[in-house]
Amino acid sequence: MPKTWFITGASSGLGLEMTQQLLTQGHNVVAAIRRAGALTKLAQEYRERLDIVQLDLVEPERIASAVRDAFQRHERIEVIVSNAGYGLFGAAEELTTEEIDRQIATNLAGSIHLIRAALPLLRKQGGGRIVQVSSEGGQIAYPGFSLYHATKWGIEGFVEAVAQEVAPFGIDFIIAEPGPTGTNFGANLVRAKPMDAYDETPAGAVRRAITDGSFEIKGDAARTVSAIISAAESKTPPLRLALGSTAYSSISQALSARLSALEAQRGVANSADRQDL
Repeated sequence: MPKTWFITGASSGLGLEMTQQLLTQGHNVVAAIRRAGALTKLAQEYRERLDIVQLDLVEPERIASAVRDAFQRHERIEVIVSNAGYGLFGAAEELTTEEIDRQIATNLAGSIHLIRAALPLLRKQGGGRIVQVSSEGGQIAYPGFSLYHATKWGIEGFVEAVAQEVAPFGIDFIIAEPGPTGTNFGANLVRAKPMDAYDETPAGAVRRAITDGSFEIKGDAARTVSAIISAAESKTPPLRLALGSTAYSSISQALSARLSALEAQRGVANSADRQDL
């Protein structure tokens, strides 16, 4: 049966790919985009099933009204996809206050406001599903992406808590964690002004790899989106969905290393308990 999906960041990258796949499959899409006119061709082809909304996630009040209006226009919205965001690259010391604030406002606060706006409406209709597009960078970290990781680790913690809060209402979540994927993410990457002091550091090495194209990208955008859609349409999807061999390998290694480090601290951890219990 056709469903209605609400997707932010629908004009490029994974959001655009998802919008195209869903429309091709016969679904309805409320496509939230920041730049007016970005989906003109799709609108002409799918005018009856594509509802375009202009929305910038740094405007919390606009998010709330856009979500509320979308639910009023459509009988039911089954899936909310929080996808909009971008990457900020630079060693922490290289970043400006404005760059930091914009990254957090878009990737973290914007996603939080979107989810909060959708919850009462999903409760009212008796349930629904929220897909939060995160990244392998929600569980691991590359040097030079500290603020990007702060937003992805942050939104994953938020979602994991909220998922427990709203499960009784028939609302569940998927946290999609793609590895490096062939989209325009790199082209849209905001880069801080580099400092010479970081040239011969891990941050400098990653900067060079991104610049010269040697940063390995194995993920396929169409396959990644297809996997997310399949998970969203399944009866009992996983809370976290690793996508791509790089994501699977890097997350697995990070979790194993953290578990090993934790086990080595068992005695110290237990020693911090109260002794009068």
